[in-house]
Amino acid sequence: MFAVTRLRVPPDDGAELRAAADGLLAALAARPGWRGGEVGQAAEDPSLWALVTRWDGVGAYRRALSAAEVKIAGAPVWVYALDEPGAYLPPG
Repeated sequence: MFAVTRLRVPPDDGAELRAAADGLLAALAARPGWRGGEVGQAAEDPSLWALVTRWDGVGAYRRALSAAEVKIAGAPVWVYALDEPGAYLPPG
């Protein structure tokens, strides 16, 4: 499965968000079930970013989010998160 978190980031906060997202990705990468992830900025709208992660399954993703070190690393990233569904299962 994969998870997408879209982030609305003020222009002056881009560098701070990038550093915080790198820390969050490192914390997530240490969790069981991690398959990969990245953060990127929209080409058409520099205030819109996306954090995309891939997991063995929904359970691994949810357990990773509940880990204390992930909550701490994620706080400065999720403050920018848009309130919308973010976990996706591939077809089939």
